[in-house]
Amino acid sequence: MNPTPQPLSGKVVIVSGGARGLGAAFARRIIERGGRVVIGDILDDDGKQTAYELGDAARYVHLDVTDPDQWTAAVDHAIAEFGSLTGVVNNAGISTGALIEQDTLENFRKVLDINLVGVFNGIRAGITSMRSAGGGSIVNISSAAGLTGLPLTSGYGASKWGVRGLTKVAAVELAAERIRVNSVHPGMTYTPMTAPIGIAEGEGNYPGAPMGRVGTADEIAGAVAFLLSDDAAYMTGAELAVDGGWTAGPTVAQTLGQ
Repeated sequence: MNPTPQPLSGKVVIVSGGARGLGAAFARRIIERGGRVVIGDILDDDGKQTAYELGDAARYVHLDVTDPDQWTAAVDHAIAEFGSLTGVVNNAGISTGALIEQDTLENFRKVLDINLVGVFNGIRAGITSMRSAGGGSIVNISSAAGLTGLPLTSGYGASKWGVRGLTKVAAVELAAERIRVNSVHPGMTYTPMTAPIGIAEGEGNYPGAPMGRVGTADEIAGAVAFLLSDDAAYMTGAELAVDGGWTAGPTVAQTLGQ
């Protein structure tokens, strides 16, 4: 009896910002479900180590997402190593916090260049190869800050709203070629990067979300893997909030003023 094919069998995916944190979790989940991954990042030591730990189904390539030439090289590497490219996860990004009047133009532009222009470059880089493969899936990592206005997120929030809009434009432009483009909007998620600011795992530690906790990288990875799979074959231009209900509305306690 033949085993049931895994949902990402035959898929080849580039994950930007894949050296650690959410990106590494995405890469791991893709491989667990039968796919192969090219991890792109500027953190060369971490990226090489993550690829080594993931085994033969993973490769690493240096990738500054603001550089279109490096995106082209990453796509070429995926094809050379695995024969095709069927998916891109645009995950690389930075987060900063400041009031608008205290933020600098230089910093604002830097955040948009990485978080939004980087996604634009990633979408463009994957189109030709996915067209040749007969279709594919692009997953853009936005944020809960791309669904609602959050203070202290001028550059970050603007970039993540931009990713949301760019996703929909790309979805309608590429749908006829069977290239799907969707966005994922994580809420506060526990990673090594958020731990230093007091984010902790476990129930009751994040009362702002109706579920009362922060998310885990594996929970975000499940949504990404679904959108990369053929189970989501009729989904494009969609936005998945994976945020414990944070953007759905206030908690009961908040509504009651408790």
